[in-house]
Amino acid sequence: MAWEHQPDALLRAINAHLPPDIAVQAISEVGLDFHPRFDAIRRTYVYRLYSALALDPLRNRYAWHFRQSLSVGDMITAASLLIGEHDFATFGQPTQGTSTVRQAYRATLESIGDELHVTIEANAFLQRMVRSIVGTLVEVGRGKMCIAAFHQAFQAADRAQSGPSAPAHGLRLAAVDYAEPIFDIQPDRDKR
Repeated sequence: MAWEHQPDALLRAINAHLPPDIAVQAISEVGLDFHPRFDAIRRTYVYRLYSALALDPLRNRYAWHFRQSLSVGDMITAASLLIGEHDFATFGQPTQGTSTVRQAYRATLESIGDELHVTIEANAFLQRMVRSIVGTLVEVGRGKMCIAAFHQAFQAADRAQSGPSAPAHGLRLAAVDYAEPIFDIQPDRDKR
């Protein structure tokens, strides 16, 4: 059955039925052969951490709190080792198929006030990959793992070599890119 209304009407209708912590920002008509997961060529995740003596209840659901400071320089160096095509088996398991090889385009850390934003952009991700990477980077930042040990663990392609996974509440999907633009607008595009 064809939708007989304007796209904005569909957007309002969808959002009227979603819980208040979820909102559709834009919609676009695509071909019948389009698959939102398999047609994506890049995905970008951002993980938020913050360092403060006391927990901030307003950020508790959206960022991982640390009381101690982290060696951000060491974390940046370790993150740079992720760029390129590698076997990421140390940091996750495939959700489909058996290959654990992924192409990472970006792995950056940015200090914003007392927050540290870890941004990872890749062609695809393994299950729990970003949380595992962030947790292991934090081990580097805390001085519990040196950069050489991070690199060795990464190259081992062995899940047992990973550090602890970061909690889920600091993670968000920031962008999904397709070969052909789907939307006239890209939410969060200016924040990457």
